[in-house]
Amino acid sequence: MTATATRTAGSATGTPATAAVRFADVSKSFGDVRAVAGLSLTLHPGETVALLGPNGAGKSTALDLLLGLRTADSGTVELFGTSPRQAITQGRVGAMLQSGGLMEEVTVRELVRLACDLHPRAYPVDQVLATADLTDIADRKVNKLSGGQEQRVRFALATAGANDLIVLDEPTTGMDVSARQSFWTTMRAQAAQGRTVLFATHYLEEADAIADRVLVLHQGRLLADGTAAQIKARAGARRIVFDLETADEALLRGLPHVASLEVSGRTVRIGSTDADATVHAVYAAGLYPRNLEVAGLGLEQAFLAITEEASAA
Repeated sequence: MTATATRTAGSATGTPATAAVRFADVSKSFGDVRAVAGLSLTLHPGETVALLGPNGAGKSTALDLLLGLRTADSGTVELFGTSPRQAITQGRVGAMLQSGGLMEEVTVRELVRLACDLHPRAYPVDQVLATADLTDIADRKVNKLSGGQEQRVRFALATAGANDLIVLDEPTTGMDVSARQSFWTTMRAQAAQGRTVLFATHYLEEADAIADRVLVLHQGRLLADGTAAQIKARAGARRIVFDLETADEALLRGLPHVASLEVSGRTVRIGSTDADATVHAVYAAGLYPRNLEVAGLGLEQAFLAITEEASAA
């Protein structure tokens, strides 16, 4: 089921369709630091949304406000039309956060069973263990787990019941490639059931591959909001890659429409706002590039271009 279809159908529990998350002109400061500044956004049932931003952009504060861990100085935060605390009490929200430790002197099964016992709409313990790929280590003590296994336990705790919103903060940190692929397969299945999945990540390739929608925060404000393709297009630049026997960086930087330049050995990478004009100028300058490639920016390059432009402004 697509995100659009699930907005019409309603949430995972069959309740009428309503905004899963709504920030209305929300601000939060810590002393002289304004972590969130007039943030307004709406997330819908069934969307998988990536939250991106450089360090200090306000991502963690925004998630804390969403989960009721902090109170906004001004503005309104609502989950499914109610306060964050009420939505959490009703068992509609599951969260997997970086902060906070796990109980150590218990087994994985005991910890997951506790989460299920506390959830108003819990799944069977064995189902939760299987979904998080923890069945084989269910009887292992938590303090004997690897970093990736601990992340899978945190995921199990966040999905111990029928949540309508799942919030994930850097969820695949410490996981190997296979575990990351399995994790996102599971999360796609959650979204297909009408749940909203919001995740913050530094793995921009995950955002590019997984998210229906990408939000970019910068200095507490929403800088960009759209599909990964729209974010890339907004950066307004293309990537030119070629090899040169000798690369004169000053000459290359002086070519028309060059937005960024990286030289690594004989390989030259240029970000250009007019790739045709830049390539023409390369040849006009008497250069003889080999293995020339021109392509659209990846999400990571687009993200850097957008945030660097905002910082300069």
